[in-house]
Amino acid sequence: MATEPHQVEELRELYEEARKLGLADGSRWLERDEVRAEVDSPTFLAGLWDTDGVAMLNPAKLAWGLKRACLALGVRIYENTRGLSLTASGAGMAVRTPYGRIFARRVALGTNIFPSLVKRIRPFTVPVYDYALMTEPLTPEQLKAIGWGNRQGLGDSANQFHYFRITPENRILWGGYDAIYPYKGKLDSEYDHRPETYLKLAQHFFTAFPQLEGIKFSHAWGGAIDTCSRFSAFFGTAHSGKVAYAAGFTGLGVGATRFGADVMLDLLDGARTERTELEMVKSKPMPFPPEPFAWTGIALTKWSLARADARGGRRNLWLKVLDRFGLGFDS
Repeated sequence: MATEPHQVEELRELYEEARKLGLADGSRWLERDEVRAEVDSPTFLAGLWDTDGVAMLNPAKLAWGLKRACLALGVRIYENTRGLSLTASGAGMAVRTPYGRIFARRVALGTNIFPSLVKRIRPFTVPVYDYALMTEPLTPEQLKAIGWGNRQGLGDSANQFHYFRITPENRILWGGYDAIYPYKGKLDSEYDHRPETYLKLAQHFFTAFPQLEGIKFSHAWGGAIDTCSRFSAFFGTAHSGKVAYAAGFTGLGVGATRFGADVMLDLLDGARTERTELEMVKSKPMPFPPEPFAWTGIALTKWSLARADARGGRRNLWLKVLDRFGLGFDS
């Protein structure tokens, strides 16, 4: 969804580029009246609707379903067991835990925000905290006021963007915008809630949907995602190919982890495939510098992105330098 005039042109350019590349099948360009006929917000100026290239799901149910499938295949799962180190053990590997060691011929690491057991990978990711609100169920009158009959998943086009969904219970999930990096990448449950961000998100929500003024939020939460300097996953191997890793998904993990798992399995097999030949698999993002430079650079980038949103998309010198080197920071 474009919510500022400059975003309309940027979104249209994206659509035209996708058409030239043959990637726009199933996509529809929506002008202002068309997009508001789908979901009625006075902030929506245009939209790009992908009607068959995406799917929506409940990520918790996905995780629970994958767990059931693994257990049915005889996989042993050790939840709440911290991996402390990774070392070679004969022809395979050993993962040390507080309770003993786990032995395996090969290891696939999907460590997300947590420090990788391959230490050289740690400078490539940092954790950022993302937050969301959930409304109480909408009444039939409130649903009618906003439309949303096709129940699409939505996101706006700002640098600091919002994502929003409607649930089977007709609640609205509204999240995003802030991406909070704690100094030194500290992970702590105290960051899982941030009242000032909840207030900001609520204000933005009622700007988008003034016809829902007075509705209450029943849930509010936050959590950390791992990000890297190119905003998408990177891959690699260690310990002579006996270990593979995927990290840096930057909030795109629900849609991309199956692909990431396939890449890791290819790498562990030593197979040369269409996936392993992709540039994004063969290359690495730039690592983050040590503190205090990482915190300073991330803060400067966030400020610059917010400034660009407020100035018609005009990017300052800092962002232009990041663009030149394929770097940046976003939620």
